[in-house]
Amino acid sequence: MSVVLRVEGLKKSYGSFEALKGIDFEVREGEIFALIGPNGAGKTTTLRVVSTLLTPSGGKVAFLGHDLKKEPEKFREGISYLPEEAGAYRNLKGMAYLRFMAKFYARTAEEFEEFIKRAEGIADLGTRLNEKVGTYSKGMIRKLLLARALMTKPALAILDEPTSGLDVINSLEVREIIKRFAKEGLSVLLSSHNMLEIEFLSDRVALIDKGRILDSGTSQGLKDKYQAMNLEVVFRSALR
Repeated sequence: MSVVLRVEGLKKSYGSFEALKGIDFEVREGEIFALIGPNGAGKTTTLRVVSTLLTPSGGKVAFLGHDLKKEPEKFREGISYLPEEAGAYRNLKGMAYLRFMAKFYARTAEEFEEFIKRAEGIADLGTRLNEKVGTYSKGMIRKLLLARALMTKPALAILDEPTSGLDVINSLEVREIIKRFAKEGLSVLLSSHNMLEIEFLSDRVALIDKGRILDSGTSQGLKDKYQAMNLEVVFRSALR
């Protein structure tokens, strides 16, 4: 299985504060890799660096062999990023929003229509796509935004707290969409503080706290290592 994203010694500082203190991990093709930890652990900072929104203070990030510092445009071409607090234009209809976003990525009319068709299937909102986003529930908006993020079939999808604030049914639907695309070859880097959810969703996880990765591996491998029933107990043990 080839490596899509490789992070080595990644550091990020804001003045004297070190948000990331030299972390290492890799994401393989078709893999769901999760960063888990409490608020302020460095999860979102890591995602923003990889998505080119933040400049690293040190270390190396490579995406499909391209160096972040030298070729950030290659990252933007093949990566899709969905922030935790992302929103859509409330006065646009759902379909109008998808068509508006697809224009930024489609190189041909055929590709544009392909993106829209795929987005419709992901969002699964039916006739509600013809209504304004301002009338949508939070779950509907999240599925619309996930459709926007995945409609181009990026090599790597970066998802920050993808089910944050959603009810059980909407959370389950979002997880199923992510897993389906991963089976088709999509690589996923996601963050969450919901460790039980990540245990279900991810192939491998990294435990991060205060800008350092404490441990990483499969959920089962980590539970076996720490003789724990779930990842929450694993994380508590790793902190000791």
